[in-house]
Amino acid sequence: MGIRVLLIRHGQTDWNIEGRWQGMEDVPLNAVGFAQAQALAEHLVQRPIRAIFSSDLQRAAETARLVGERLNLRPRLDPRLRELNIGALQGLTYAEMSEHHPTAVRQMRDDYMGFVFPEGESRRMLQDRAHAFWQEMTASEPGPEVAIITHGGWIRILLLRLFPEEMSAGGHAFGNTSITFIDQEADGWRLSQIGSIAHLTEEGRINSDSL
Repeated sequence: MGIRVLLIRHGQTDWNIEGRWQGMEDVPLNAVGFAQAQALAEHLVQRPIRAIFSSDLQRAAETARLVGERLNLRPRLDPRLRELNIGALQGLTYAEMSEHHPTAVRQMRDDYMGFVFPEGESRRMLQDRAHAFWQEMTASEPGPEVAIITHGGWIRILLLRLFPEEMSAGGHAFGNTSITFIDQEADGWRLSQIGSIAHLTEEGRINSDSL
């Protein structure tokens, strides 16, 4: 049996509630996000996690800090774990994008992976840096469990690379502080559970899947 990786989305922000695509904007956690992170930390305290990696954007880094304090681990910040850089569209809702950048929204719909956001990057570029991190981390970490605290878009795009068949059906939700479990087995990696939020109260489950 190899390592188990926990892919964890950061806690809630005000922009999540407003449906604003955050991208690489450094938006802080709100009060609910702090409570979610604390609930996550308590939920994880009995697990055999030996390393925590995190995006250096504060909504993820603060989530990781709260988890790390409870687990007595220092999170390792890595800019490769940042969310998709959507450049000029950061901070907008989808409705605002459609109104002010209709050509970009149409191109994004037509070429989901290849479209390069104005002043930003494409999802394929995000996938390349996410997968590079994944390969490096899984080759060097002994486990038994490793937590990666990052962003909803990052998680979704990495999973599309690792598990294209399982992800092709769509409909997968990655709520705030959700946990996705990936297990290393003799014949490769297995996607064991997607987006668990069993640790959250009903109030804590109010979230958005926006970037």
